[in-house]
Amino acid sequence: MLASSQMLPQLGRWLIVEKEIAQIDMTAKEKTHAIEQFHQKNQLTTPEIIASTLKHYGMNEVQLEALATREFRIEKFKIATWGAKLESYFLQHKSGLDKVIYSLIRTADAEVAQELYFRIKAGEQTFAECAKQYSQGTEAQTGGLLGPVPINQPHPEIAQKLAISQVGQLWPPLRIDSWVVIIKLEKLIPAQLDDAMRYALLNHFFETWLNQQIEKTSLSVLEDALTPTLVAK
Repeated sequence: MLASSQMLPQLGRWLIVEKEIAQIDMTAKEKTHAIEQFHQKNQLTTPEIIASTLKHYGMNEVQLEALATREFRIEKFKIATWGAKLESYFLQHKSGLDKVIYSLIRTADAEVAQELYFRIKAGEQTFAECAKQYSQGTEAQTGGLLGPVPINQPHPEIAQKLAISQVGQLWPPLRIDSWVVIIKLEKLIPAQLDDAMRYALLNHFFETWLNQQIEKTSLSVLEDALTPTLVAK
């Protein structure tokens, strides 16, 4: 049934994570806090609501506690596994983690792009005015302004230009596939190893690891792992 409903990979992901976080210990204070947060998030505010929820999902109190503490244990697993690697990884990949705000005009007509470039460069029209009137993408709605986005998120050729740009630098028309684009770097936002970045990097490590584990685990192995549980029930 899991295979026919395409839920077996999802179960595999769950089982792989469960195996790893089973070894994660929690203090009494951490457990209480995690359960309280879970109850609040899911509006489990009274014993009656909790009992009704357990009945609805066919769970017991031990299973509910495991579910309530699962996210906290996953976060502890991430920190224990990759926390010590964050700083070196950040320093090594910092240039790709920087964010940019940039302006973009794209058109299929190379002559139009060239004319717009000269107008902007000469100060006859602003970039935003030209983008609103002539750009053929959704960026026209914002006057060509895009971001902030990671510097490696745009098309590789655009990202390469942005990486070597000075703030305010306007680039001549550049052909990319079927478009001719004009770009201008508006602002560079250097990446910092703050709490948000640590969280993002830990998630990156975790998802990369999990995808690798799933690729190494065949569906037949998952079926074999699940069969004894179903038989026992």
